[in-house]
Amino acid sequence: MTPRKASLDPATPVLALLLVAGAGLLFSFLDTGAKYLVLSGMAAPFVSWMRFAVHVVLVLVLLRGWSNAATFRPVSLPRQVLRGVFLFGSTLFNFLALNTLQLAETTSIAFFAPMVITALAGPLLGEWAGWRRWAAVLAGFAGVLVITRPGLGLFGIGHAYALAATFSYCFYVIMTRHMAGTETAETLIFYSALAPVVLMLPVLPYTASAPPDLFHLAVLLSLGVFGAFGHWLLIKAYRMASATSLAPYAYLQMLWMIGLGYLFFDQFPDGWTLGGAAIIVAGGLYIVHREHRLRLRSRTAPNTENGELAKKL
Repeated sequence: MTPRKASLDPATPVLALLLVAGAGLLFSFLDTGAKYLVLSGMAAPFVSWMRFAVHVVLVLVLLRGWSNAATFRPVSLPRQVLRGVFLFGSTLFNFLALNTLQLAETTSIAFFAPMVITALAGPLLGEWAGWRRWAAVLAGFAGVLVITRPGLGLFGIGHAYALAATFSYCFYVIMTRHMAGTETAETLIFYSALAPVVLMLPVLPYTASAPPDLFHLAVLLSLGVFGAFGHWLLIKAYRMASATSLAPYAYLQMLWMIGLGYLFFDQFPDGWTLGGAAIIVAGGLYIVHREHRLRLRSRTAPNTENGELAKKL
């Protein structure tokens, strides 16, 4: 009876899948609000700063920072600051890209991040990929070329910003993986937002602008709420299931972005964007599949060196 019952249990809790889908929806609201504000004339650096300022306040309130100061003490403050700079760069470049690109375009290029991380993890973390995953990386790059079409004169500043956001985010993720073993979750969440808030204070007077009405103010303040609670939902989801099992469902964000882009901006991606996005998503899913197999094989073959095993995958 026990084996039969175990075989019928779902591999991934439904609640975890719903949390990932909800996080993607909140991040889509975040980008939609940012695009609306940037198109209305507000400076992207100020919009980005406000997103993180509200995030800092929410983290302090929700985690009761005044009564748990020890949990916010970092092991390496310089690394925390650098990691925060990468996250801020990702957000800033993304908001700049949204000034000229559709929501679906920026999201499609952002989905290239797992492939870039796979390529950079070798020299930076010693996690070398095999030829199959490198083939997926090249396929993802081909998908980016399909979307941007640089040889046809369609590559613009928005595409450059979107690629800069993707690479900045990749370095943020790599630093997170490197620091996760020594830093607490509270410090990783808190300093990634606090660092850009403090560092951007000198230039804030030159970029800040008052929202023209209460609606714009509400949208501006909501960005930090969407970002903070989106990350909170992801943390809850990853406590219930493995990152590998949840990764495919993160691509649901593409559907949210297409729908919100059409609803609020009357924009729908063309066939090139949809085709390029499909290639990128396929490459990302394949990398998730290969890394899952790597972990399974490393568990069943404890005497095999991870580096040699990775080369076969």
